Amino acid sequence: MKKFLFLMAVAMVFAACHQQGPATPAGTSIDYSQLAIPNYSVDSAYQFVADQVAFGYRTPGSVGQQRCAQYLVSQMSRFCDTVIVQDFPATLWDGSKVRGKNIIASIEAREGTIGAKRVLLAAHWDSRMWADHDPDEAMHHHPIDGANDGASGVGVLMELARAVSSQRLGVAVDIIFFDVEDQGTPEWSDSHADNTWCLGSQYWSQHLHVPFYSPVYGILLDMVGTESPRYTKEDVSRQYAPGITNKLWQVAAALGYGNIFVDMDTDPILDDHFYVNRLAGIPMTDIVQNDATNSFFRFWHTMDDTMEHVSKKSLDITLQVLLKTMYGDYGVE
Repeated sequence: MKKFLFLMAVAMVFAACHQQGPATPAGTSIDYSQLAIPNYSVDSAYQFVADQVAFGYRTPGSVGQQRCAQYLVSQMSRFCDTVIVQDFPATLWDGSKVRGKNIIASIEAREGTIGAKRVLLAAHWDSRMWADHDPDEAMHHHPIDGANDGASGVGVLMELARAVSSQRLGVAVDIIFFDVEDQGTPEWSDSHADNTWCLGSQYWSQHLHVPFYSPVYGILLDMVGTESPRYTKEDVSRQYAPGITNKLWQVAAALGYGNIFVDMDTDPILDDHFYVNRLAGIPMTDIVQNDATNSFFRFWHTMDDTMEHVSKKSLDITLQVLLKTMYGDYGVE
C-alpha cells in the first residue's frame, strides 16, 4: 500500500538526522476569525478540480497527462510570475520507463519586500493507473479518475494562487504539482517496494529547480476534497516540521475546525513530504485525509474516486486554513 508503510521508529531515526528548518513566525495573539484575507471562490476551486478530471486519466504517457499538463501551465501562468516544467525520467515498479512533469509556479513577494523569504506548497496531479482497492476485482487493472486523490489538492492550490496574486504577501510562494506520485506497486503484485511511490518528489528533491533552494516551510495537500474531511498530525510531519504543523492545527481550531484538523498524533505516512523532508532538507507537513474507519477515505484507489464525491465545503475549509495561516504571518505590510 501507498501509505502507513514506515515504522514509527524508522521515522524517528530519520528525524534525528534532519535539521529542522525555522518555524513559521509567531502569531499567537492574532484573532484568525477576524483576519482579513483576499477574496477567493470555492466554486472556482471546485471547477479547477473538475477541469483536471475532465481530461481523463492523468497517468504517465497518457493523452490526459499531456493535456492536463498544458492546462495547468496555462492556468498557473495567469496567476504566477514564473512557471517551470521539470520533465523527468521515471521507472515504475515493473521496470516500465515513463516521463513525468513536475510543474513549478512562483508568486514573488509584494513590491518593496526586502530579502523576502519563501514558502512551498505542493500537491500531486497524476491519477492512479490501477483501481487496486475497488470492491470489484475486475476493475483492479483499470485507471481511476483521481478526483480527490490528486485533483483536489491541485484545485485548492490553483485557487490559492489566484487569490494571492491579487494581494501579494510579504513572502514569495512556490507551488509544485508533483507528477508520478500515485503509481507505486499495485496490491495485486507479488512484490512491494516503498520507493516506487512519489517519483516526482523524489526527483525534484534531488534536482531542485533553484540551487540552494531553502523555503521557510512546506505544506503538502493530499485528498482534501472528501465529503468527511479529517486530518491528523501524522508522524513524519510532527518529526520533521513541528512548527508549521502545530501552527496549521492551531489556526484551524481558532476558525472552529478543530473537529476536522484533529489534534491527534497518528502513524507516519509515505507521501511526497517524506522525500522533501528527507532528501531536500525542507521542513514540510502533510494535510492528508485520515479516515478513522476507512484508512484514507471510502473511495481511495477505487473507480468511485469521482467528482460526485468531491465536497466544496472541504475545499473551502482547506483554503481558509491555508490563507489565514499565510496572511497571519506575512500579510501585514
